[in-house]
Amino acid sequence: MHRLGNDIVAAYLIDLPEGITLIDAGLPGHWNDLQRELKALGKRVDDIRGLVLTHGDSDHIGFAERLRQAGVPVFIHAADAHRVRTGKKPKTEIGPARIGPVLRFLAYSLRKNALRTRHVHEVIEVADGEVLNLPGAPVIIGMPGHSPGSVAVHVPIAEAVFVGDALTTQHVLTGREGAQPAPFTDEPAQALRSLDRLANLSATWVLPGHGAPWRGEPAGIVAAVRGAG
Repeated sequence: MHRLGNDIVAAYLIDLPEGITLIDAGLPGHWNDLQRELKALGKRVDDIRGLVLTHGDSDHIGFAERLRQAGVPVFIHAADAHRVRTGKKPKTEIGPARIGPVLRFLAYSLRKNALRTRHVHEVIEVADGEVLNLPGAPVIIGMPGHSPGSVAVHVPIAEAVFVGDALTTQHVLTGREGAQPAPFTDEPAQALRSLDRLANLSATWVLPGHGAPWRGEPAGIVAAVRGAG
């Protein structure tokens, strides 16, 4: 597994003999991070078999359309397909925030060309429980709450579950570190209920879209988020 980006915004690359699966696409500027990672691995864009989006928000779809135009299929839950195609989403309460972390998030987003994010014109819609025909056989786990089509992506061969914004380990608006609910969530109560779907998964890594990777069983981070929320 390889991470593109950092604790502010991250996407992930799974490199296997049969090819590469990407989880999320960060911000547009992460395209350059992707190219550097591919070069270090001795791989090319042609080796990417698919991009799986955990949801349709702009800080997760950054280079998705560029990748799609290069011939890579983009997968997203059907309930977020309209969001990723149009950018339309409900307004949510901002919640607690501190000026320093907010400015860091905004500055990093601008450096990574957030204002140039393009919607994804064509996607392959997936459903809860589906096992994708991609390297690592990623399993889609519906996690509605952050968005209607928010998902986690379980890759058993990597002993990892990629959770997008179903939770976070660093709040981008307050700077608070540790497992906790993610900001900008459509339905916070539903998002907390959805965490039950992670608790029994077999994995040693939980990888969020924001914050440091969590080393440990999913049940542990679920308990930590509930304690923090």
